[in-house]
Amino acid sequence: MVPLPSTELAAAGPAVANATPAVAEAARAEPVKDAAPPTAIDRGITDYLQHMGVERGLAVNTLSAYRRDLTRYARYLAAAGCTRPEDITRHHVTGYVRALADGSDGGSTLGVRSAARTVVAVRGLHKFWALEGFTPTDPASEVHPPMPGKRLPKAISVDEVTRILEAAGTDTATGLRDRALLEFLYSTGARISEAVGLDVDDISLDAEASGPAIVRLFGKGSKERLVPLGSYGARALEAYLVRGRPLLAAKGKGTPALFLNARGGRISRQSAWTILKAAAEKANITKDVSPHTLRHSFATHLLEGGADVRVVQELLGHASVTTTQVYTLVTADTLREIYAAAHPRALG
Repeated sequence: MVPLPSTELAAAGPAVANATPAVAEAARAEPVKDAAPPTAIDRGITDYLQHMGVERGLAVNTLSAYRRDLTRYARYLAAAGCTRPEDITRHHVTGYVRALADGSDGGSTLGVRSAARTVVAVRGLHKFWALEGFTPTDPASEVHPPMPGKRLPKAISVDEVTRILEAAGTDTATGLRDRALLEFLYSTGARISEAVGLDVDDISLDAEASGPAIVRLFGKGSKERLVPLGSYGARALEAYLVRGRPLLAAKGKGTPALFLNARGGRISRQSAWTILKAAAEKANITKDVSPHTLRHSFATHLLEGGADVRVVQELLGHASVTTTQVYTLVTADTLREIYAAAHPRALG
């Protein structure tokens, strides 16, 4: 086994003089009281931090966080009787992961995200030791960080969406634009960047067509997709194009943008956010809403109405159906609530 360097970061003494500025600063930031002679594990941690500071260029704050995480790990290993890197087994690593969650090592309990960060530091340490020949194997290679629970997309009810849309806009150029923009976002499920990036030529409001109007959206990576535009959205957009946009365009320099600001230029995402916030406030919606809320609501309401998840995937422009399937969790919650309220033997 390759001998470990004798430098000890935790001692914050001679080791600091030989460390990189970032590693030295991380050591000085948290001096260790009554430091015991460094063990082989302590020295191995110091060598890893030195590597991360020099080869990876990690910032002082990041190195300090790694040092705190790995110092706790070293204390856990010492309590378990481990003093050499080669003595550490997968059992020790998984035990430490449990200790992060329940504080059984005497340390504070960590949330899922903080614990995941700590496990990443431990995995990186063991991978470094194995690659450098300090240990014959990597006992942490199959130990994965705890995964945070899936955050369900925020969606509002159909009634709340309706109230927002009806509160948006007045019979002015900017009012017609506001109503058209919000109707468009909910009718198509478009990302706000896709909506504000549209040109007039990207939509087709053919009155003689048998079905809904069609809109061309350009998603991530400029990937194009065709999305239907419902009748409410089409009417609001037509009213804006006939009675609102010409007045706004007259103040500008002839941009092809669909949605214009008061100066005749392309509207910004920030302005679209402000428009929605104002409409929500006028509709007395106290929930925190954003343009993405309308996109989430679009998907959720389609699935609740019986749409196939792969159709919704195509409408949203998701590359993978896995991304879209998170919305099915929302509708599953709704189904559970309905079942619990309606079935005679659901609750007992």
